[in-house]
Amino acid sequence: MSEIILLKFPFELKKDQIDAVDEWINKKGKGSIIYSTGTGKTEIAFECARRMASLIREQNPLMVFKILFLVPRIVLIEQNMQRLIKYGIKKEKIGVYYGEKKDIKEITFSTYQSIIKNFDLIRKSDMIILDEMHMISETAKRLSKIFDVLNNYYDKFILGLTATIDENDARYSKIMKLIPPVKKYMIKEAVSDGRLSEPQVILKPVKLNFEERRIYEQTTSTIKDISLNLKVSNPLVVSKLLKTGGQRARLAKLWFASVQKRKKLLNETNSKLNESVNIVKKHPNEKVMIFSETIESISTISAILKKNKIPSEVIHNKVKTKQRREILDSWGKNYFVLLSVHTLEIGFDIPSVSIAIIVSNTKNIHQLIQRIGRVIRKTEGKNQSLIYVVYVDDTKDKDIINLVRTSVQNTHTKKPINQDKISSYF
Repeated sequence: MSEIILLKFPFELKKDQIDAVDEWINKKGKGSIIYSTGTGKTEIAFECARRMASLIREQNPLMVFKILFLVPRIVLIEQNMQRLIKYGIKKEKIGVYYGEKKDIKEITFSTYQSIIKNFDLIRKSDMIILDEMHMISETAKRLSKIFDVLNNYYDKFILGLTATIDENDARYSKIMKLIPPVKKYMIKEAVSDGRLSEPQVILKPVKLNFEERRIYEQTTSTIKDISLNLKVSNPLVVSKLLKTGGQRARLAKLWFASVQKRKKLLNETNSKLNESVNIVKKHPNEKVMIFSETIESISTISAILKKNKIPSEVIHNKVKTKQRREILDSWGKNYFVLLSVHTLEIGFDIPSVSIAIIVSNTKNIHQLIQRIGRVIRKTEGKNQSLIYVVYVDDTKDKDIINLVRTSVQNTHTKKPINQDKISSYF
């Protein structure tokens, strides 16, 4: 008997999760599930595998149902393995395939980067689960080869998981054609059902000082002038000019340098970092998560907090997995403020937290939804979450307001938190 059939959750799946499984089964095991962060996508995937293996067993009792679970980061492999063991799957039935580890079992976990070096794993599996599938768009050329292989082996059962994906974006045309959405459950619906806590968004505009404003206007002017000269402003198109040589390549290089200089300025301006510390002071002895784009910015915030005798911890991609776990385990005990650069945005389980401060000028909708999802997970006694968005007024930084609107899917709310700045859900 296939091991996955022995899966048993120590809780009842929610109705929306069961509906998602039913829809995937009804589509003959082909499709994607677009579910908000914090609504149990992983458990849906496990149950899909269990149900499909059970159906296959009725037709072929001797068949061993092989599952390949692909994730974007190694840290998610151990996390998902531990969940399976918790749900009754024997450890010896679970394998991993990445780096020097080449242990293939009934249920095998691997990363997208590792699988493109051995597509035989896909060919030899009965079901393939693509976690955070939006990360393998057609712009990620090496990773998108996975879809070419899956197209050639369309007899496989395929399940895609993501919290957000733009179905009309050309970058995802292969995904949408191969595994179109069978069930969606976004923030708006999950909040309405009580599955997620209600996000209250508070906007905190700040100003640039005289010198920062001068640099901002100078870089913005350079970007505009070059865009007019090149007759293009799309970063993807400008990047192609870098390879052409000559004057156009030099202008493209200057264009990117100016964009990066402006972005760094907006991420690391003192007024934004100081405002973040002021927000922290309003929530003493409450767990707070601060998201930014650069290690420099969160290191500066941490230093300012230290001067104010407020302990904090920092997690980024250079912090080892074991140390991350130790930092997370002591959160709310030895310190209350956790600062992160990207590392905790994708799938990584974190303790319950109700307050987030976003100080970055990200343009990545997937990233923003993941960040919001970190703090609106529903826990006992938690019905509301605070999301502070710190941005530089009268600059491109203000674009993040529209992204936040999109992220929460125009969900309604009863009232704004206060008159501090614009309200929740806009």
